[in-house]
This record gives sequence, structure tokens and C-alpha cells, in this order.
Amino acid sequence: MAKNTKNHLLSVAQMYEADQRTIESGISGIRLMEAAGSAIAREITTRWSPRKTVILCGPGNNGGDGFVVARLLHNKGWYVRILLLGERDNLKGDAKTNADRWPFETQPFSPDGIKDADLIVDAVFGAGLVRDVDGIVALTLKAAQQQNVPIIAVDMPSGVDGDSGQILGMAIQADITVTFCRAKTGHYLLPGRTLCGDVIVADIGIQDPIIEQIAPENTKNAPAHLFPWPKTEGHKFDRGHGVIVGGQQMTGATRLAALCARRVGAGLITIAARGTAYMVYRTCEPGNLVSNDNLNEILADPRKNTVLIGPGLGIGEGRKALVKDLLNTDKNLILDADALTMLAGHNWQNRAGETLLTPHEGEFKRLFPDITGSKLERARQAAHQSKATVLLKGPDTVIAAPDGRCTINTTGTPWLATAGSGDSLAGICLGLICQGLNSYDGACLGTWLHGKCAETGGVGLISEDISTLLPEVLKTLQK
Repeated sequence: MAKNTKNHLLSVAQMYEADQRTIESGISGIRLMEAAGSAIAREITTRWSPRKTVILCGPGNNGGDGFVVARLLHNKGWYVRILLLGERDNLKGDAKTNADRWPFETQPFSPDGIKDADLIVDAVFGAGLVRDVDGIVALTLKAAQQQNVPIIAVDMPSGVDGDSGQILGMAIQADITVTFCRAKTGHYLLPGRTLCGDVIVADIGIQDPIIEQIAPENTKNAPAHLFPWPKTEGHKFDRGHGVIVGGQQMTGATRLAALCARRVGAGLITIAARGTAYMVYRTCEPGNLVSNDNLNEILADPRKNTVLIGPGLGIGEGRKALVKDLLNTDKNLILDADALTMLAGHNWQNRAGETLLTPHEGEFKRLFPDITGSKLERARQAAHQSKATVLLKGPDTVIAAPDGRCTINTTGTPWLATAGSGDSLAGICLGLICQGLNSYDGACLGTWLHGKCAETGGVGLISEDISTLLPEVLKTLQK
């Protein structure tokens, strides 16, 4: 049975390979280009009425797509003008074939060529750009941006790296980006994610078995099917018993995490607390279990299978010793916030239990100072090196597994940038992993749910809202 590959993301090299394999299977390149151009023209004519359109065509296949769009729009009665980068006689292959089908003159790249445009199609470079945008191209793209009209990018806004999402020199802001077969990683990594506008993935005839053969390791996070629904015959111990090492002063962080863990389905949550904080936790949410026993005694119960340490923890030698002790247990372990800071110098690569690290960018750099590259590649390298699942937080959160799998999360809103949001995320992951999900699946689903809570809550979201929004989000999954 063929696998569902719709959420797989391709690298630029993998997209080239998919094209080549498809051509070798008997579908010509000119047919693929016609399908790509047709998909772009369809998106344009569905959204806008005929208007003066300028199509910016590059010297390669992206420009060839642009020639197809020009011909199809012209045939529908649109006024179309093409600005071509380079000489028309220098075009090759399928791009030349489609340029030859365009019966009108083209104009050279120039900011002046943009001035009367009511709609602009960016078919200059696409996802495969490897050098900075500069010179007349940069000037023309800047003029296009200043025209303040709809901009449709073909494959990728020119100037955006298709793999990393980073800007090469300068990049154009698109209203929509039409890409083909599968989205690329650069469509969902910042700043590319913002510059793409709405991403439309068009089917141009590349079949699923070809994607299976390429076996991409990257996906767009779509984990809703993983949720561990309670069974009719089950009981609370079937749903896992998580433990949170309680912070001594910032007790709110621990409480937020505990509430989210329980809301997402954990059967029981115990807060391990000492000193004055013990009574704070005892007098708060009645559904939380609270213990001031020695942590080793608490964890002696085999039913307590997953531990979260970090929210509100603080820094100190005693706390550092706690982290070290937990690394030596066979419990599933989530290390967040201050616990990550105290990982330095400890070996967590050969634990008996699963490990989830949840750093933001600053914590990641302290943990893995020698790892560079795109966000996706840094997370992948860190997971491989540490033998842990790495949840690298941010507006474009990336989750990476030690075996090379990576996913980019697309749920959430800017309102998640609020105190306690990360503690809530760690608690959601705790609740899922203690119910039996592995650390990668738990991190994927936890991040997705966390973002969905923000989308459901809308403006004014604060971290206290997240646990109360979880049931509403889960109800949508039931439906």
C-alpha cells in the first residue's frame, strides 16, 4: 500500500530528482512545465479579474513556467508583458520551447518596466537560487515591491533559499507562492515562511511512488492522528503518571506545566517539591499530587514513567545534581528551561529512557555551540549528536529525532510569545509522553496542540489560557 506523502517536504535537490525520475518514467519535461504554468494561471484567474500583468522571467525553467503563464493568461484576454532576464536566444530546453510559443516581444529587466503593472508574476529564480540577488534584478524586484500590487511567486519568492528559507541578498514579498508536487523546507522556515504569503502546492503529475523512492526525511507537522484517546475500559494508571520537579520560587511555571499535562490526558501528575514551595503546591490545584519525599523514592514507583525538569527550576549546584541524577534513571525525561542550562558537562547520550530537549535559540547555542546551518539542519545534527529528540522552539519550531526525521511546525500565533508559554508546551509534551507516545511523536503532537490553542484563543492569549483551551482543541480532533 502506498504511503501518504502529502505532508513530506522536499529539499531543492530532491525536487530536481523527482522531476528527473518523472521524466524518465515517460512524462516529458515540457508536459510538467505546462502543468506548472497551468496551475499558476488557474490560481491567478480564480483570485483576480483580468488586469495589466507583468511577468518577470528568469533564464531557466522558472522563467519557462512564466512563459506558460503569459500564454495562458493572454489566451483568456489578459494584457500581459514579459520582462526577461538575459537574451531570449540564450534560453535552452523546455524554457526555450515555451518562449518560442510566445508570439510577442519581451523586454529587458528594468524598474521602469514595472510602473503600470496591476499584477506581477515573479518567475525569476524559484527555489534553486544559490547566489545573492543584486544588480538590475534587485532593482527590478524592489520596484515590483514598491508597486503595491499583488505578487505571485513561482515556486519560491526570488531571493529566498529553497532549503533554509534564508534571504540571499534581497527577496521579494509574495502574496501567494505556487509550488509544485510538494512544498520545500524553505517555504516553512523563517523568513521564507513570511515572504511566501499563502503557499499553494500544485499537483503537476509527479506520482506518490516517486516521492516514496526519494524517501524525504522532512515533513510539515501534521500529527493529529497520534492523539492517545482514553479507552472505555481504561483507568487513570493506563493514562500515565508524570512527575514534575517543582521550582522553589517560580512555582507558577510548574503549575502551568502540571495543568497542561493533565488537560491533555495524563492520568496523574505528581509535583516533587521541597521546602516552602511544598506548601505552595499543596494549597493550589487540588488535582495535582504533591510530594516532598526524596526524588529517588518518588521515582521508585515504576508507574511513574516520565519526568519533566526545568520549569521554574532555577540555577544552583543542588539543582544541577538533580539533573545529573535524572539522567542516570531509566525514566523518559523532558529537559526544559533551566535544566537545559545545567546539562553542560553531563553525558545524556546513552540514557536508558527517552530524552526530549526543548531549547529556544539561546539555549540551543549554549548546548550545541559548534553546530551551524539552517534551523532544520541544526536541529537534525543536534538530535543525532545527543541521541535525544530536539524541539527547537520559535515561530517556526523544528522537531528532530535521532534517526534523522525532522518536522516543521506551522500552527501558532505571535501571542505565544508570552511568559509561561514554554512551560505549558513542556507540560503538554509530558502529558502525551507519559501516556505512551515516544518523545518524537509527543513533541510533534504537543507542539501542534500548543499552536492550535493559540489559534483558538486568538488575540490577548496568555499562558494561563492554554490549559483551558486544550479541551476545545481536542474536541475538534474528535469531530
